[in-house]
Amino acid sequence: MLDEIQDTFNKILSVFSTFSISDLLDIIMVSVVIYICIRIIRETRALQLAKGLILLAVIYGIVNLLGMEASSYIFKLIFSNILIIVVVLFGPEIRNILEQVGLGATSKSIKTIIHPGVAAGIAEISDSIEAVCKACANMSDEKIGALICFENETLLGDVIATGTEIQAKVTKELVENIFFPKSPLHDGAMVIRDGKIYAAGCILPLTKKTVSSALGTRHRAGIGVSEQSDAVVVIVSEETGAISVVQGGVLRRDVSDGDLRDILMTEFVPSGSSSDDKIITKLVRRLKK
Repeated sequence: MLDEIQDTFNKILSVFSTFSISDLLDIIMVSVVIYICIRIIRETRALQLAKGLILLAVIYGIVNLLGMEASSYIFKLIFSNILIIVVVLFGPEIRNILEQVGLGATSKSIKTIIHPGVAAGIAEISDSIEAVCKACANMSDEKIGALICFENETLLGDVIATGTEIQAKVTKELVENIFFPKSPLHDGAMVIRDGKIYAAGCILPLTKKTVSSALGTRHRAGIGVSEQSDAVVVIVSEETGAISVVQGGVLRRDVSDGDLRDILMTEFVPSGSSSDDKIITKLVRRLKK
């Protein structure tokens, strides 16, 4: 037993004895590249594809460990062509990485390591929900159409890229002004991230499933984005003024502003939040973003 422990320590020491500055720089370089790639694809659906590939790799390892020959053969075929698969699946993201590196996105990403910022607090999220509920109640009375996406775990970078970035505090007046008829951004969707209006005038993917003929484009778009993400979508009908909420592709119609407030608070504000909970929430959301 002692001989085995000593042998293990000798192997570790042998590794460190050959460790040089170039090895350290190599590790740092690879870490930075991986970090920058994750930063760039994290707001796209490519991140979900990356998670799927990692899961397949884990399953492949388990299959090999258990000696399952048929399954190993199938996974071997997949991973023998992994480079082609990666290029096909991540073609747009690879191009985006190269473009952003050329535009100096690398230095920007490094700065975020030094100054990472602070995620939204519970009070800010609560205030934004309150402002949206009041604005929706007013727009419902005046029959002004609105489409608002509350970003959740799945980042909506692809959606945000189709609109105009605002990054402003959520207020009742600003929400109503954006969706006021004839305003430049009133036809698109608003995306709320971390308690702020992050973008407006965004284009959402329409659902492919058959929906009621009474539902318009806003409702089809709200259902579509909720099918592809875990966002909570609030819709105000321009025809009837009715407020609807969509989660996971399921549409709830004729929701009161009070019920809307309860739904959003339950989804985004932890119950019984304390100051410690707030700190933990900030850290968790910072890791996600």
